[in-house]
Amino acid sequence: MRRWWVGVDWSESLQDCAIVDDHGAVVTHLRIEETADGVAQLLTAIRNLNPRSHRFSRRQVPVVIEDGARLLVAELRRVRQPVIVIPPAVMARYRGRLATAVSKADRTDAALLANIVRMNPGRHRALAETSDEAAAVAVLARAQQDSVARATEAMLRMRSHLRMYYPAAIDAWAGMDRGLRRREARALLAVAPTPRAAAGLSKYRIAETLAAAGRTRMLDDQAAGLRELFAAPRLRQRPATEDAMGQRMLVHLAELDAACLQAERLRETITETFARHPHAPIYRSFPACGPIVAARLFAEIGDDPGRFTARGLRAYAGTAPLTWASGGSHKVTHRRICNRQLKTAVHQWAFGTLTRSPGCRARYDARRDGGDGYAAALRHVGNRLLNGLHYCLQSGDLYHEERMFPPSSSTVS
Repeated sequence: MRRWWVGVDWSESLQDCAIVDDHGAVVTHLRIEETADGVAQLLTAIRNLNPRSHRFSRRQVPVVIEDGARLLVAELRRVRQPVIVIPPAVMARYRGRLATAVSKADRTDAALLANIVRMNPGRHRALAETSDEAAAVAVLARAQQDSVARATEAMLRMRSHLRMYYPAAIDAWAGMDRGLRRREARALLAVAPTPRAAAGLSKYRIAETLAAAGRTRMLDDQAAGLRELFAAPRLRQRPATEDAMGQRMLVHLAELDAACLQAERLRETITETFARHPHAPIYRSFPACGPIVAARLFAEIGDDPGRFTARGLRAYAGTAPLTWASGGSHKVTHRRICNRQLKTAVHQWAFGTLTRSPGCRARYDARRDGGDGYAAALRHVGNRLLNGLHYCLQSGDLYHEERMFPPSSSTVS
């Protein structure tokens, strides 16, 4: 039976679509808009490939594209048309294989995308059949991660500016969790944007500001310490320059406040959204898997039970080692090409289990005693956790420490 593949080279206006047969010849080429009529035109062209056969279905023809986040892809997935996403970097490598003089055209790129999957069908899989709820969590998780990154960038810009005229503000929250991103830090900087203003604050005013920002413990002690810190003699800018730099700092502070507010709102939204999914209790049953870490893991893994094997999940997360063997050389390194968001989430998850799971702690200590570094030992812990998570997602069971780490099992793998 003949087979066909569809390649789509996208753009903001028209999408070039090429349909190739099992010999690599282009049988149909069309340009469509990213609209409902355009999608209908593409599906009609696929149906007309073999209209006389009762065994032929358009779902046997995969659509290959470089960007999986487009509305065109969302509509194709809604009508259950298989879609395969080829990263642009992979596409560029294949383009160089076809000719010595590399050229580029939308029409030929569409045909090339289809031929990539035609020549290597086992190397490329269709997008997983994740639910709408899982896709929503993925969008929120990425947005929350981006908002935290923006808040960190805004904080670092403000900190760099504070070093030029107000180092006491940096020292006040040095070593504390979240540093200048803390609510009390931002509230106090809004009240005292310059060293002169901070030196004029009374202990009562500092305590009042800290309490208004949510501080409830050891108010008097912290207020006294801040009062002493701000009153200590330090190098200063000239008065007019200091005031101007204080105004500039308030601009940075406004950016930081907005970024922190958005991150907090998204944190609440993603927590509520993920809690409604049936997989949430499984993720939350694991040690150190809080609402944000669990949502980030779920966002990258999805809820399609057949998407990963246990080994494939570890490779996708970057915790499985990579072996290079050629002749007499043999080298094992950690995997760098992977899903970076998932790798970061697993690293944070594994680190958190060291104080919450005796089994994870024992495995980590055994790997460190065996010569592994900090990151390598955490990857081994992450491997074990992903194995357990994969099993629980397949079986529907919750996490049990005794089953995950039996007393008689070895802690080293």
